[in-house]
Amino acid sequence: MSEYTEVEAALNERGFTRMVFDMQKIRDLMDVLGSPQRAYPAIHLTGTNGKTSTARMIDALLRACGLHTGRYTSPHLETVRERISLDGDPVSEERFVATYQEIAPLADLIDARNTEPLTYFDMTTALAYATFSDAPVDVAVVEVGLGGEEDATNVINAGICVLTPIGLDHTEWLGDTIEDIAWAKAGIIHKGATVITALQEEDALRPIMERCAEMDATLAREGSEFGVVTRTQAVGGQVLVLQGLGGVYEEVFLPLFGAHQAQNAALALAAVEAFLGAGPDKQIDIDLIREGFAQVDSPGRLERVRSAPAILLDGAHNPHGMAATVTALEDEFNFRHLVTVLAVLGDKDVAGLLDLLEPVSARIVVTQNSSPRSMPFADLAGLAIQVFGEDRVSVAENMPDAIEEAVFLAEDDSSGELSGVGVLITGSVVTVADARRLLKR
Repeated sequence: MSEYTEVEAALNERGFTRMVFDMQKIRDLMDVLGSPQRAYPAIHLTGTNGKTSTARMIDALLRACGLHTGRYTSPHLETVRERISLDGDPVSEERFVATYQEIAPLADLIDARNTEPLTYFDMTTALAYATFSDAPVDVAVVEVGLGGEEDATNVINAGICVLTPIGLDHTEWLGDTIEDIAWAKAGIIHKGATVITALQEEDALRPIMERCAEMDATLAREGSEFGVVTRTQAVGGQVLVLQGLGGVYEEVFLPLFGAHQAQNAALALAAVEAFLGAGPDKQIDIDLIREGFAQVDSPGRLERVRSAPAILLDGAHNPHGMAATVTALEDEFNFRHLVTVLAVLGDKDVAGLLDLLEPVSARIVVTQNSSPRSMPFADLAGLAIQVFGEDRVSVAENMPDAIEEAVFLAEDDSSGELSGVGVLITGSVVTVADARRLLKR
C-alpha cells in the first residue's frame, strides 16, 4: 500500500459522512499548527447551489490576473486531492502526504482532549489551509462544506464573502426555513468584510443585510451593483455582457451552459473586482477577464462526456439546483428525446426532483449510487412511478446497468437518427462521480 493510499484510508476512518459541528476543535488544531489560514487573504463562498462553479470561476480570473491561488472545494468526484488545488491543479500526492504527516500527530493530540475526534472534513480543511500557507499562495478561494457559521472553513475570517442563491437544503442541520438557513450561511461574514450576494428571496436577504450591518460589512447585490446584462447561446457555452462593480465587460465567452452559470459568472467577477480594489470607473483589463472565463470548466455540471447519443452529467441534488438544470436543458440543448438516469441520497426532496424532471424526460431509469446514504433503487422506483407512470420507469440495480439501459432506450427511440437524443445522469454528486468513473475511462 502506497503512502498516499494509507493517508486516504486514515482520512476515511474518520467517517466520510460523519457530521460534528464543533468549531473549537478546528480552532484548536489551527492554533497548534501556527494559524496557517492567517498567512494569505481569502475569498469565502457559501450558498445552496453554485458554490463550486463560482469558486472555479474566481480561481480562473485571479490566475489570469497573475496571482498564485489555492482553492478548496467539496465534495470531490474522483480523488480527495481535487478538494485542494494550487494554481488550478489538484495538489500532488507527494505534497498531500507530506502535509498530512505534519498535521496527523497534532490532530491526534486534539482528538485525545475530546469525546468526538476531528471529522474527515475538519482534516481536509486543515490540510488545505496548511498547503496554501506552505505553497505559498497569494489568495485562497474557499467553499464552505455545509452552512457557514459552524462550518470548519469559517476559521478563515475572509475579507471577501460570496453568497450564491440560498434555498432549502440540509434542513436537518441548518433549519426548516429559508431565513434560518440564511442566518447560518451569513455567519461567514466577519468584521469589515465585503459581501457579494446573488439575488435572494426576501427571507434570505434580510439576515444577510442584518449580519452586514452588525459586522460593519459592505454589501454588493446582484441586480443593483452588478449582474448579467445579456447572455447569448454560443457553440460550447454562452457569450455574456456583465455589469461589474467597475463597469461593463462585453463579449465574455463562458464555456458553460445555463442562466445559472451566467449568474455565477457575475458573482465571480464582482468578487474578483472587490478583491483587486476595482470600483466605479476602475475596471480590470477586459482581456484578462476574457482569458480567465475562457479557461473555466466545471466537471459534473452539465458536463458532456459522450456523443451520439449525448450523455450529460449533472450533480443537481435539490429542487433549486434541478430547476436550473432543467431550464438549461430546455433553453440550450433542445433534446427531442431525453432519458434520465437518477440516483439520489435518501435525505433529499426526491418528489421535488422527480416533479421537475418529468416534463423534460421521456423515460427515467432509477438506480442507486455508491454512497451508504443512497436511497435504495426499489424505494426510488416507487416514487418515480407515482410521477412518471409505470410505463416510463425502468429500474437498474447498479450504475453500469442503468447507463446501458438508458443508452438502449435513447437509441431505440431514435429511429437511427441520434441528433436531439440524449441521456442525463443526475441526482447527486456521488451519482455523477460513479458515472464519470465508468464513462471517462
